[in-house]
Amino acid sequence: MIPTMEAENPWITHSTRLVYENPWIAVRESQVTNPSGGAGIYGVLHYKNRAVGVIPVDDEGHTWLVGQYRYPTDTYEWEIPEGGAPEGEDLLECAKRELLEETGLSAANYQMILSGVQLSNSVSDERACIFVATGISEGTAEPEETEKIEVRRLPLEEAFTMVDRGEIKDAMSVAGLLMLARRMASGSPV
Repeated sequence: MIPTMEAENPWITHSTRLVYENPWIAVRESQVTNPSGGAGIYGVLHYKNRAVGVIPVDDEGHTWLVGQYRYPTDTYEWEIPEGGAPEGEDLLECAKRELLEETGLSAANYQMILSGVQLSNSVSDERACIFVATGISEGTAEPEETEKIEVRRLPLEEAFTMVDRGEIKDAMSVAGLLMLARRMASGSPV
């Protein structure tokens, strides 16, 4: 059993100021007293959208990954379809929109398999949820102007192997695919 601790905050916040903001993020810096009693600063990256990912699975046991260049890491990455849900947007509606936008796919069924996943909780408040989509229908992708995406259909087992080999590095993709593999191994339906 994993030990639990009380949710008492050992940090004391003296002041907070907004350092930077754009339509997607805000950076704030707080003057703090740390848990050891020392003075310091703490920077937090606030995400204005909730992260939503979708793992599409067809009747033949295939999935789709999207490949794209990621500017912050200067790398080309394979990921599950994913995007951001602005405040007020239903997470399921976001999942449907992102799946269609990035892959041209729509699905008859969606099941959330992860919720509230903290993607980098030492510096950001970003949280993610991940859906599995089944009953797949193909259509035409409609990527945003900031996206140059390659879409790849492959056996789901191959996507799991890509995670094992470190070829998929995106945290949402890794978490979602590992959770789906675990559920499938335990006999849960996709």
